[in-house]
Amino acid sequence: MKLPRFLLALLLLPGLALAQDMVTRDGITLTQPQENRAEAIGDQLRCLVCQNESIEESSAGLAKQLRVIIRQQVVQGVPSKEIMRYMVQRYGIFVLLKPPVSPLTWLLYASPFIAMLGGFLLFWLGRRARANPVTPLSQAEQARLDELLK
Repeated sequence: MKLPRFLLALLLLPGLALAQDMVTRDGITLTQPQENRAEAIGDQLRCLVCQNESIEESSAGLAKQLRVIIRQQVVQGVPSKEIMRYMVQRYGIFVLLKPPVSPLTWLLYASPFIAMLGGFLLFWLGRRARANPVTPLSQAEQARLDELLK
């Protein structure tokens, strides 16, 4: 009787080892490399609700839905670039945490420099306006001032 249990245990052992390498997240079971790839993709995408967090960090419902979509596509074997392209097509370039430099994002990347240039221009114009010398009082004006101050 003990021998069949031993053989059964030997047959199940590889399955247990394989099961330990599997990860279940958001209701989808993936291998550890697939999960790592899904997390890497999710770290590059912005949560559309939180806006300053990746979908991997966010607890918003939409972020969870996006994580499920990514994991489903990773399990199906879709390349990472295709998954990113799909997300950009569906949600726009705003979904990328680090959007590429393109005509659409030039203003985004140039805005700090434009703000600094505008601040310098305002500072320079303010200094220039104050730089006009004050004309001294004439003798009549000085006499009138002295009379008022007495």
